[in-house]
Amino acid sequence: MSSVLAERRLIPHPDFPMPVITALVVRLSRAKGEALLVEFTVSGEIAALRLPPLAPPERTDELWRHTCFEAFGADPAGPGYLEYNLAPSSAWAAYRFDGYRTGMRAADVPPPSIVATADPARLTLAVRLALPVGGAGRLGLSAVIEDRGGRLSYWALAHPPGAPDFHHGDCFALQLPAADGA
Repeated sequence: MSSVLAERRLIPHPDFPMPVITALVVRLSRAKGEALLVEFTVSGEIAALRLPPLAPPERTDELWRHTCFEAFGADPAGPGYLEYNLAPSSAWAAYRFDGYRTGMRAADVPPPSIVATADPARLTLAVRLALPVGGAGRLGLSAVIEDRGGRLSYWALAHPPGAPDFHHGDCFALQLPAADGA
């Protein structure tokens, strides 16, 4: 059983629109225990998007170069944060940072569970992951969407001024409440 924590629309970066997408919504729930359930739903002309083929759920770097969904969890005790990259192929990556884009290293986390489903009007990526473990914290939720022509569009809860930058503090725009009993 899970309880819904939030449902938010991601917005495209103004310099990188993608008219074939009509909405990108993220729904967050907390499962029993410390798992966070994150469901990204892209609505629009899904056939116009470049989606990676299904693959084994392996840790893979540079997923952000193509269609990829991301979840960031800020460390409530300091400037560090955790980043997950989640592909519709089921490939994933997780990184820890000591501060803004510094001290990057592979995060020692359990592999997330990723299930992608698509039809002509909707792509859904449902993910179960540990972010943040056991408590409250600020989250950043984002996506890189690639169309069949190779153009990228960048979606987030909020964007800082300038170029797309999901690591920027402005993108950590959702406060996750503490788990019951945490």
